[in-house]
Amino acid sequence: MRTSTAGVSRHHSLGLRSRKRQDMLFCLCLLLPALVLCAAFILIPIVDSVAMSFTSYKLVNLTKNRPGEWNDFANYTRLWKAGKLQSAIGITGWFVFCTVTLTFLISMTLALILNTEPKGARLLRSVMMIPWVIPTVITGLLWAWIYANPYGLVQYLVNLFSGGKITDFGMLNGKGTALWGITIAGLWKQVPLMTLLLLAGMQNVPEDILEAAMIDGAGYFTRLIHILIPYMRSVIAVSVSMCIIENFKQYPLFATLTNGGPVGATTTLAVLSYDEAFVNNNYGSGAAVTTVWLLVMIAVVFLFNAVFRREKQ
Repeated sequence: MRTSTAGVSRHHSLGLRSRKRQDMLFCLCLLLPALVLCAAFILIPIVDSVAMSFTSYKLVNLTKNRPGEWNDFANYTRLWKAGKLQSAIGITGWFVFCTVTLTFLISMTLALILNTEPKGARLLRSVMMIPWVIPTVITGLLWAWIYANPYGLVQYLVNLFSGGKITDFGMLNGKGTALWGITIAGLWKQVPLMTLLLLAGMQNVPEDILEAAMIDGAGYFTRLIHILIPYMRSVIAVSVSMCIIENFKQYPLFATLTNGGPVGATTTLAVLSYDEAFVNNNYGSGAAVTTVWLLVMIAVVFLFNAVFRREKQ
């Protein structure tokens, strides 16, 4: 009797293992097309770009510079000695920091206002998505017209409020103001989406907890800091991470507004990568900038998520 029971148990366990293997194989078959597409369109191009960054791949004078000839770190050292790489890293970091910080603060403020359900909140939520829906290139052209000198809207307002004293204010022409001009355009484009994401997170906070805090005498800012924001941590983490990635790979706004000028004041890693590859016809150098760009972006997102998780604990 014991032998037959043990045999049945063993047969049952073997059946379960076989069933699990079949389920895993079925899941793998379902995932296989997505894995193949990811490898073909994401992993392989990234590996190819990193490998190209260690080669001399110029389209000028191919007799002296054979495409794919290994040159170790020559592309990186040349860019570093020229000061292009560190300048682009600094400009990119400053742009990302300012844009992400301001986007979060403005979006959180708007989300808190919309969460109170003011009159016309539904219409406002629909209208405010228009900047996000507009293609980035069109956004750049729109803001180029706003910043245009001397006939743009900004120049008109500056001239109006200065009493005609400032007649030549070019937002995109000054080294100290060009990056801020692009930042404002980026805010106009990105604030709507983050606002709706944060608003969705706020509306998922349990009302009974907020009401209990109000009964206990907790003020508005106390409820915001100790209840609302902790419940929104996951939404905040995703929203800010998306915003960081979006601004690291921001190229259309820079291309349409300044194209890296004036005098390199808005030359980010994205702009430098394009210039090296398609303006200077040096694919190896462009790939080197892209590799640094990718590593910096991954490091920033990783550090942000690590700090965010540590504060949660």
